[in-house]
Amino acid sequence: MPRWRKLGRVFDPASVGGRPWLKAFAQAPAALVCDDVVRMYFSCRPEADADGQYVSYSAYVDLDRGDLFRVRAVAEAPILPLGGPGTFDEFGVYPVSVIRTGDAVRAYYAGWTRCVSVPFNTAIGCAVSHDGGRRFERLGPGPILPYSPDEPFVMSGPKVRRFGDTWYLFYIAGRRWKRVEGRAEPVYRIRMATSPDGLTWTKANRDLIPPRIEADEAQASPDVFEANGRYHMHFCFRYSAGFRSREGGYRIGYAWSDDLLTWTRDDGRCGIDVSEEGWDAQMISYPHVFTVDGRTYLAYLGNEVGRGGFGLAALDGPLD
Repeated sequence: MPRWRKLGRVFDPASVGGRPWLKAFAQAPAALVCDDVVRMYFSCRPEADADGQYVSYSAYVDLDRGDLFRVRAVAEAPILPLGGPGTFDEFGVYPVSVIRTGDAVRAYYAGWTRCVSVPFNTAIGCAVSHDGGRRFERLGPGPILPYSPDEPFVMSGPKVRRFGDTWYLFYIAGRRWKRVEGRAEPVYRIRMATSPDGLTWTKANRDLIPPRIEADEAQASPDVFEANGRYHMHFCFRYSAGFRSREGGYRIGYAWSDDLLTWTRDDGRCGIDVSEEGWDAQMISYPHVFTVDGRTYLAYLGNEVGRGGFGLAALDGPLD
């Protein structure tokens, strides 16, 4: 059985000064392996505005490729500005997943807009970088994966991969809004779309992972990689109520597949859980698996869904 050995917290946004748009959170880490650094993208927030409302930006921190706990640089500005008035990403760019294609880097991200009857809605957009992933430009003002009759809201959590000649986008789609203690909370499930070019997508139109802890389980951050002839997915899940507590908070789950469409959930093989104390004792979430120089790592968030940053774990033992 694989085991993820925790290495510790890598990046705490509280350690960064001089960037008013980066005051808290380093959410949804995503790696781009470069020549001498691993560029870890994350999403963050400035202080709330006068009405108590937040926006979300995405940025990166460069970690030394030979020592991932050595921060070489932090982005001087967000990788994308917020969208224009009335656009799907007017109030947030979070989370983001990156991939190289030729000389460019593409970023797939969830754009946030505010609502009245519920707090927000999201759709999935795409942007491209021609400077190694420092700054990105949108393909256009609209999303590439919008709502549809079968997926009516909360299109978010994109994770992009290429297997063979096919592009895969794993994401979440809302099922319903649930009223919890007077607050609207979303219930969402993991889904998938495929593409020949990463631009025109065909949705599978089915949930990939069955719920386990309750019928209204919310699932997020489906990250898939291939090892030993099998596909492995790490994701996170939570209860629909009380998920801001230790008991109901996010945990990381695991599933495997031979064809990327039919998945067997086996959380007992996940290999990582909350700590007894510290920055990741309340919850762990938003897993991302990447390989550097022959070693496989899992980046993940700690308490309060990454308010205090992200950490790393190293894989001990094979995935089979």
